[in-house]
Amino acid sequence: MGGLLEQRYRVDSVLARGGMSTVYRGRDTRLDRDVAIKVMDPRLTADAAFVARFEREARAAAQLHHPAVVSVHDQGVDGDQVYLVMELIDGGNLRDLLNQRGKLPPAVALSVLGPVLSALGAAHRAGLVHRDVKPENVLIGPGGQVKVADFGLARAIAENGVTSDSEILGTVAYLSPEQVETGAADARSDVYSAGIVLYEMLAGQAPYRGDTPISVAYQHVNSDVPSIPDVPLALDTLVRKATRRDPSLRPANADAFLAELERVGAEVGLTPQPVPVPGSAPEEDKTMVMRPVPVAVAVGATPPSIAEATRPVQPVQPAMTTINTGPPTPPPGISATRTMARPEQPRRRPPQARAKKPKVDPVEEERKRRKKLFIIWGFVVAVLALIVGMFAWYLGAGRWTAVPAVVGQTEANATQLMKAADLTGLVEKVPSDDVPNGQVISTDPAAGTELRKSQTVRVVVSRGKPVVPFVNVGVDVEAATKEIEAAGLKAAKDPTKDAFHDTVPIGKVVALDPRPGTALKINDPVILVLSKGPAPRRPVPNVAGKSKDDAFAELQRAGLEPVEATGEDAADGAEARVVRTDPPAGTVLDGTANKRVTVFFQSNKEVEVPEVTRQKVREAKEELEKLGLKVRVEFNRSNNATVVNQSIPPGTRVKRGTEITIVGL
Repeated sequence: MGGLLEQRYRVDSVLARGGMSTVYRGRDTRLDRDVAIKVMDPRLTADAAFVARFEREARAAAQLHHPAVVSVHDQGVDGDQVYLVMELIDGGNLRDLLNQRGKLPPAVALSVLGPVLSALGAAHRAGLVHRDVKPENVLIGPGGQVKVADFGLARAIAENGVTSDSEILGTVAYLSPEQVETGAADARSDVYSAGIVLYEMLAGQAPYRGDTPISVAYQHVNSDVPSIPDVPLALDTLVRKATRRDPSLRPANADAFLAELERVGAEVGLTPQPVPVPGSAPEEDKTMVMRPVPVAVAVGATPPSIAEATRPVQPVQPAMTTINTGPPTPPPGISATRTMARPEQPRRRPPQARAKKPKVDPVEEERKRRKKLFIIWGFVVAVLALIVGMFAWYLGAGRWTAVPAVVGQTEANATQLMKAADLTGLVEKVPSDDVPNGQVISTDPAAGTELRKSQTVRVVVSRGKPVVPFVNVGVDVEAATKEIEAAGLKAAKDPTKDAFHDTVPIGKVVALDPRPGTALKINDPVILVLSKGPAPRRPVPNVAGKSKDDAFAELQRAGLEPVEATGEDAADGAEARVVRTDPPAGTVLDGTANKRVTVFFQSNKEVEVPEVTRQKVREAKEELEKLGLKVRVEFNRSNNATVVNQSIPPGTRVKRGTEITIVGL
């Protein structure tokens, strides 16, 4: 710590440790800026071939300029230290975020993957393949900025052949099947790895797990990625498409994957969201709830304002009142002693005559008594009526609610309206020819139906027109039929559309017609194209002298794939005639061989006849035929015979297609 690499880069604290390298926070003392320094493991740097590959890959990565790519500033070797100087990203990586929060909401997951695919797309356009797309290489900086690191370094490490178990286990979870089987990788391999990363963000865990790297790798090669629960169908379908085991069924590169990601995001209504920085706390609901403050308001008076009602109430100071319970204070000049010594004597009242008791009317007394009883019983009845009314309200309006009208609303709005009505909405998505995707078709029970609170209402939501599903090449007819019917379509067979296939057994599905992803109407048929097994052995037909269209048609009828030659051997126009094919006419191709046949055409351009004497007949024929000349061998036709004469002198310019005779000896 604190040392300098090549007297320029100060190495400070450790940022991360891996099986093959350690990343330090550092300082470029020459340019006075903070950097990240990746120092490779000494086991790797001991190999001179690795150092050369490392430098080559680092130079290629440094040429990649993109806002979502971690910039490579420098690379070097200092003694036994091989290092890479990169842009410093303060924050964390996607692995830290997943460990902290588990699975991410779909909108946030798409906001993370979008910059990743944009960075990979720039690399693919530059002819660079990442080879190690995983959460640890997706960095998240301040403000949620997403960047991809370690372009090209995976290739340098892999070719060295030295890896640790932890490094393998951390990487193999995202390796494509072709990387596992052959080690080969192209842009579609990065697409597969990015699809696995998207799966983990949506599901909270990688699709394949195991105790050993071999067990995980086996699942990549032999198992399909499972569906993700609780995510929109279109997004789940996109994940499965990006992680197809057959590379040809995946998006061709990261740009194609990004285009489909944006289309699906718009289709399901996902808007870009801020990307959380690892280590930050989740956003909390900051809505303030105002509780009413009871305020005494006289009948007919104007109610107080909210400001007045919530203003703190000042305590009322009671008026100070002195109660004198003793004798009165004497006036000035008179002592209290004198006052107490001579108390005032009470006055005597004159005797008065005793008042006579008035005479009570019994009828009036009974009337008053009955009136009092009526008032008491009336009050009791009123109280009982109030209690009965409140109980009836509880049994009636208090426990029941009406199903709201949500037909035509979006799924999100319908769910909120059900919640506001104290009901639970159970969403069921079905295909529809008429109702747009994400819009409510109906409810069960219908709107206006009285239900008890907390009961469940089935909300039928459209997922748009049925789409032909993606099925794996080689699946059983039953499995493909289930997927087609689940999409709202009907599976059908047409023997005239069945096709030969070199690897798929007879009777298994090799394709669907229309192609997967095509929107159809409900119950429209989808043809299952079944395998007829490998194509039978057949010779390449002789199409010399035929036009391009006729030659291509005959080759295709033979189960072959004709390809037009390039350069001077290409057809000049409709009048161009076939000169030869490669493989030549009569060559027998079996069902497992490459069925491509290159077709060469005669051109009106002139070529110069070369000197072929003293060459073997085989070599002379090859040289002349490559120029578009027809060759006839006389005398000794053996390929090992020596050419002693040629009918057209060397240096003569003739038209392509001219016949030249050579004499073998």
